[in-house]
Amino acid sequence: MLSYLLRRLAFLVGSLFLASVVLFLLLRLLPGDPANSLLSVGATPEQIEAARHQIGSDRPLPEQFGHWLHQLATFDLGTSFISSLPVGPEITSRLNVTVPLTLLAFLLAVVVAVPVGYVAALRANTRFGTLISGVSQLGIAVPVFWVGMLLITVFALRLGVLPAGGFPQDGWAEPGEALRSLALPVITVALVMSASLIRYVRSAALDVLGSDYLRTARALGSSFTRAMWRHGLRNGAVPVISVLGIELATTLLGAVVVETVFALPGLGSMLAQAVAQHDYPVVQGVLFVSTFAVLVIGFLSDIAQRLVDPRLRGHLASGRMSSGRLSSGRRGAKS
Repeated sequence: MLSYLLRRLAFLVGSLFLASVVLFLLLRLLPGDPANSLLSVGATPEQIEAARHQIGSDRPLPEQFGHWLHQLATFDLGTSFISSLPVGPEITSRLNVTVPLTLLAFLLAVVVAVPVGYVAALRANTRFGTLISGVSQLGIAVPVFWVGMLLITVFALRLGVLPAGGFPQDGWAEPGEALRSLALPVITVALVMSASLIRYVRSAALDVLGSDYLRTARALGSSFTRAMWRHGLRNGAVPVISVLGIELATTLLGAVVVETVFALPGLGSMLAQAVAQHDYPVVQGVLFVSTFAVLVIGFLSDIAQRLVDPRLRGHLASGRMSSGRLSSGRRGAKS
């Protein structure tokens, strides 16, 4: 397990480096010069050259990339072209909205999807199970922004029980108001996420219910609940954990849509504004932080799978033993 952890960490670092290269090159391959965001219409060639020198876009690409890597190594994401403020602290302040929104929606979706998906598997051949499957399929097809606007219409405009958008100016210094502001966005994301999670949980539960080891445990005298708890839980959890990691990463990346609908000052709205203003350091910083979060989520998902299912750890060990036997056989053949 330790060797796998070290290999997976090395893969994480390598993926992060590759992502930094891709982000750097893609932004530089876009048409136009980032210095244009500092200039007004009708700027003279001298002003354009001065702006390019100010932001460093007149330097060779390898030198720019080296400067970018040096910034990452010192935890410096640069300075915004528009506000002239450091990008890192601004991203940190925006994460105070995006991270609670993502985690609360994720937890709510899991609480809803796991029992509902399990019930849908138990009642797969009944009308109730078919209804759950149909509703979840409909939830997957519905766009998240439409769900958000529908909830705003019902709970904010008609009932007036929750705010339609915005976030307290003092942030989490007013936790009650902050939670009220996130209530509708969290429900919006959780409804869409739980619709897809229900399908995966139902599929995993059906595989467990039809497995030979569950029937064997029942034949040996275990009750259904005990057999599911001892044998079915781990086997069904492995594919679900993988999907949970993907859903969590997708929710974090898709925050731009929800934050735009509810006018939340989060990471997604920051990215949308930076793209509109051609503020390259902000775009580069937000995309790098988002990529880093996605890679870390995938890393933790892989580790969780191996902690839950001992067969994966055994597979790694047997793979090493097989490689050792093969090497010994080759040495014997040579001698």
